[in-house]
Amino acid sequence: MKSKLKVLFLCTGNSCRSQMAEGWTRHLHGDAVEAWSAGIETHGLNPHAVAVMKEAGVDISGHRSKNVTELLDVPFDFVITVCGDADERCPFFPGNARIIHRGFDDPPKLALDKKTEEEKLNCYRRVRDEIRAFMENLPGFLENLTEEKRS
Repeated sequence: MKSKLKVLFLCTGNSCRSQMAEGWTRHLHGDAVEAWSAGIETHGLNPHAVAVMKEAGVDISGHRSKNVTELLDVPFDFVITVCGDADERCPFFPGNARIIHRGFDDPPKLALDKKTEEEKLNCYRRVRDEIRAFMENLPGFLENLTEEKRS
C-alpha cells in the first residue's frame, strides 16, 4: 500500500487560506494526502472562513491556528505556501520537503471595504472556490512533481 503524501499548507497567520486548503484536501483527498496547515504567525481561526467552508459542506470549526515551528519535525513531502508573505518567509524544513508557491488572494483584505456581511462573505466564497479548484487536482499535480524530481 502506497503511503499518503504529507502536505503542509503555509500562510501568514493560519487563520483562513491555509485552513481552507487543509479542509478541502482532507475532504477531497483524505485517502491519498495527509494535510496539515500552519502559519508563520498565529492569528486564530477566521470565523468567516469557517462559515463559508461550512456552507460548502466542509467543517473546519475544530481546527486551530498553529505556528509552523510546531511542525518542523514532521517529514513533509511538500510545503505549499498559499500567500506571498509565507512564500518569502518560509523556514527551512529538514528532509526532502519540496516548497511550492500557489498564492491566493487574502479574503480579509478583499472584504475590508465591504459594507454588508453578505458582501464580505462573498469575498471569502470566491477564494474558497479558487482553493477548491486547485485542490481538486492536487494528488495528480503532486505526483507529476514527484515524477519530475525522479527524472
